[in-house]
Amino acid sequence: MANNNLSLDTAFYALSDPTRRAVIIRLLRRSAPVKELAEPFNMGLPSFLKHLRVLEESGFIVTEKIGRTRTCRVRVERLEEAENWLSEQRKLWQAATDRLAHYVEEQMPGDGTDD
Repeated sequence: MANNNLSLDTAFYALSDPTRRAVIIRLLRRSAPVKELAEPFNMGLPSFLKHLRVLEESGFIVTEKIGRTRTCRVRVERLEEAENWLSEQRKLWQAATDRLAHYVEEQMPGDGTDD
């Protein structure tokens, strides 16, 4: 369980940054070279590479160097792991709110009208 929590911590840390989320969204469309990925961001290449390193270390992307070009692609299965955890949490919260709603409805006295 501790290893799974560490994995989730790493995943959500990686996803906490808007630049990294934008990179993942772009890579979901197609793999891309680092230079192309960096173009729309207003930062130097060394700073951008730090974002890629976080995504790679967290398992969201993999990079491959062919010749002088480093290309990135997203690992969809890693996104699915985070999505599965969120889905489980959503189910737990939904069940809790359903129980609360049921309890409140049981505790509320009728309003005196029988329509």
